[in-house]
Amino acid sequence: MKYQGYAFKNRKVDFYKLENFGFENKHGYYTYKTELQKGKFELCLTISEAGELDYKIIETSTDEEYEPAYIKNAEGKFVGEIRQEAEDVISLIAARCTEFTPFSSDYTYKVIDYIKEKYSDEPEYLWEKFPDNAIFRNKKNQKWYAAILTVQKSKVGLQEDGTCEVIDLKGKPEKITSIVDGIKFLPGYHMNKKHWYTIRLDGSVNLDEIFKHIDSSYNAVN
Repeated sequence: MKYQGYAFKNRKVDFYKLENFGFENKHGYYTYKTELQKGKFELCLTISEAGELDYKIIETSTDEEYEPAYIKNAEGKFVGEIRQEAEDVISLIAARCTEFTPFSSDYTYKVIDYIKEKYSDEPEYLWEKFPDNAIFRNKKNQKWYAAILTVQKSKVGLQEDGTCEVIDLKGKPEKITSIVDGIKFLPGYHMNKKHWYTIRLDGSVNLDEIFKHIDSSYNAVN
């Protein structure tokens, strides 16, 4: 059964840590088994090299899968306890053997590294429901100067399907008016469009140019 929960969302598996945790590497698939309900059931986990997690809950007395655990609308205290115990194990593995990676673009991580190195500011993930959104703020006055967001392309005015990662930056109104082109530089997403603008983090704009815009935004709130 493919794992549909959130414990592994936006996380990169560290296979070395998996082996230290007790997983066995079998032809590129990492497997782990543990007891549930004091040995009445067994949780069998398999993680592929792509980081995809499959699981089985086996009833030890019959050596068959316990199907009610997979049925979302199956109710009852007993099945709920089994599900929760399995989820607790999976969450523990995610905490110990994975790294939080909310973004998919290398560009985005290079931007984050630049901000960390130059301003010693870490991304703040303020919204539990949106783990792939982060902000940076000036430590002196707590003002935001950048926000990295994962958005639907259509919501930032792009005539394309899917999502993209962008950075919101602050600027003077006259500057924003002169650079926003609806292609690389977009009106500020979820911000006051008079004072904020958005840059795509997909290679459309050169990194060095993005860094200059970050510096300008930082100075604007300093």
